[in-house]
Amino acid sequence: MRTLHTLFLICVGLLVPAAALADTAGRPGYTYTFDWTPAQRIIIEKAKRKLTIVFADRSPRQFDISLGGHPVGPKQRSGDSRTPEGVYYVDFKNLYSNYYLAVRLSYPSPQDRDRARKLGVDPGGNIMIHGMPNGVSWPYPGYAGQDWTDGCIAVSNAAMQEIWLAVRENTPVEIRP
Repeated sequence: MRTLHTLFLICVGLLVPAAALADTAGRPGYTYTFDWTPAQRIIIEKAKRKLTIVFADRSPRQFDISLGGHPVGPKQRSGDSRTPEGVYYVDFKNLYSNYYLAVRLSYPSPQDRDRARKLGVDPGGNIMIHGMPNGVSWPYPGYAGQDWTDGCIAVSNAAMQEIWLAVRENTPVEIRP
């Protein structure tokens, strides 16, 4: 299955540079367009359980999310099952995650490290936006509509495909309470 996902992403990656392709049925004036412009930023609103991708040249895209098991308040330390709050950026895209695709955020920030140091705790890390665990099928029983991560932001696999294609390394991500 992972090979199929990899092949899909490679094929889409080859098609992305094309501005438009002619319809294979030959209908005059009809084209398929691929509008995979990079995201300007991502906004995550924890209380609303929404992730919004903001683009410069088109309407934003919004997705439902699941958070850490204790979603209220910012992440304080490793293992607290809280999702961080603040401004971060995408620092790595992981095709081989234990979840359906993943993009890692730059947590902990210097401020997060300082706060953890003052508390005498490990700030944690490896906070990702990711899809469902590999091997879980739609409609994602036990996951959809539940806060179940260890502090990450989880979306449906279909949403994760769009996010994966839209973000680049250094895309800003703002996580709001």
